[in-house]
This record gives sequence, C-alpha cells and structure tokens, in this order.
Amino acid sequence: MIQLDQEFFLWLNNLGTPFWDPIWMGITNKYNSFPLYVILLVVAFRTLGTKKGLWLLLTVALMILFTDQMTNLFKSGVGRFRPCHDPDIMDMMRLVKPNCGGFYGYFSGHSSNSFAVAVFFYGLLNKYYRWVSFLFVWASLVAYSRIYVGVHYPLDILSGALFGSLAGWGFLRIYKNKIL
Repeated sequence: MIQLDQEFFLWLNNLGTPFWDPIWMGITNKYNSFPLYVILLVVAFRTLGTKKGLWLLLTVALMILFTDQMTNLFKSGVGRFRPCHDPDIMDMMRLVKPNCGGFYGYFSGHSSNSFAVAVFFYGLLNKYYRWVSFLFVWASLVAYSRIYVGVHYPLDILSGALFGSLAGWGFLRIYKNKIL
C-alpha cells in the first residue's frame, strides 16, 4: 500500500508545471484562507446572533486546536517521512515550496483543518445558504495542494480529510447539543 501511495504521489506531483506553481502555492498558503474564515464567521454571527456567535467562535477555535494538535501527535507517533524527506523518492518529485517542513507528514494538518471547517460550517449553515457546499471544493483544493507542492502523500491527505471531517462533525454535534 505504501508503494502504491508513493507511485500515486509521484504521478500527481509530476503533473505540475511552473505555470501552475504560483496558483497552488497560493492555495496551500494557510493565510490565504483567512478571508474565507472571516466571511464564515460574519455570516454565522448574522445568522445565529451575537451570543450564539461567540459560542461558535469558541467552539471553532477549540476544534482547530484539537485537529491541529491531534495532527501533530499522529505525525510524531507514526513517523512517516514527508515525500520531500523520503530518500526513496525525493529525487523523483517536484518540491514547489521553498522548504519541506517537518520530517513527518502523516497526516496532513491542512487537510484535517480545512475539512473540519467545511463539515462544521456546512452542517451549521446549509439550511440557510446553499453556497456553503463550496467549502468542500475549497477543502479539497487545499488538500490536493499539499500533494502538488510536494509535502504530503495521498494517504496523508485522505487520512487528514477523514479525521478532519469526523472532528468537524463531532464539534458540530457538541455545538448544536450544548448551544443551539
């Protein structure tokens, strides 16, 4: 399975071209997602009101903290090299980022955080706004960008997306049961 993951990574990663590199670097930059987060919070505050919005802010902050810390725990616990640190394939891949990041990459924090946000806000706002389903497209683009730039394997991405989706669903349940 690891070998298939490496082969699939190399195929996807080597589809990239210098023309697309700046676009994918923009997508993978976590700071470029902040405007989306602000829009989601403003919409949620307007839809739910200030008191529920403040609880929402706390819940989302705890959710991101949880997914981020669990990601770090898994990375150090599993100890799977990022592709750009993997001596078996590092000479065959494209590293688009100026640096590789930490040694270990299982599972992707970008993927888990973006899917947690997507599931949480979709479950919270989909009955009011149909456009929130776009969050899954956004989360998928963020996740794929990690393969494109050379820092995560496909299984890192899929595991992160699954974990983040479960975390988003769990924190949504907590928010709906305790706050709404």
